[in-house]
Amino acid sequence: MLSSLTRPRALALCALPIVALFAVVGLAPLPYAVAQPGSTADVLGDVKGAPVITISGTPTRTTKGELRMTTIVATGPSADVDLGDVVDAWFRTDRAVLPRDSVYPRGKSDEEVAEHNLKDMEKSQDVATTAALSFLGEDPAKVKVTLHLADVGGPSAGLLFSLGIVDKLDGDGAGGDLTGGRNVAGTGTISPNGEVGAVGGVSLKTQAAKRDGASVFLVPKGECSDAQAELPKGLRLIPVTTLKGAVESLRALERGGKVPGC
Repeated sequence: MLSSLTRPRALALCALPIVALFAVVGLAPLPYAVAQPGSTADVLGDVKGAPVITISGTPTRTTKGELRMTTIVATGPSADVDLGDVVDAWFRTDRAVLPRDSVYPRGKSDEEVAEHNLKDMEKSQDVATTAALSFLGEDPAKVKVTLHLADVGGPSAGLLFSLGIVDKLDGDGAGGDLTGGRNVAGTGTISPNGEVGAVGGVSLKTQAAKRDGASVFLVPKGECSDAQAELPKGLRLIPVTTLKGAVESLRALERGGKVPGC
């Protein structure tokens, strides 16, 4: 049949199925999530009129500077992400395309994911308290720490919560602020013994940090390359592996000592 058609018409006819296939692919939902820089919050300050960190049972100190936890915002598990969304995100430095299963538990609804993330945050706060008090040698039976941060889920603020507790109780250990009065941001999970764990979306979190005035960003050491990928100008990266190391780096930064870099 094709032999009786002119060559241009034959090529056009053959191309129709391919065009139709691309049209279907372009409109079909894909198993990805599109993420972008989210909000930040100063764990040394207040959120919605309430202090993020409240400590009783031991003397606390007034702090200067900021310790900003960072977040990303991603399309929900039930959101339709098509080829156009993916292509657009690939060409933007403030967007990232992530496999949906790496962001959300498979088969969970938006409501179930939100509940799961809040539980992770609550657990992270408890662990952050344990890590900080252990580092400072404080008795958890005599010191009560309450952490308040609504509308944020996940465990990635653990390191910043621990540092906030350390700053409110001990500062830099010599009467000054752990932040040195700077706007310090960062991310990283924390374990009870103070080990810092990796998180996702670091290159987007550095952008959120710089947008909100940070000059220093604490990053899990294994994610240095990700943090450098779209690093905003003027934002200094400090790699960390433990709470102790993070505290020592901030103290060294304030005193003009040697500070590790990515």
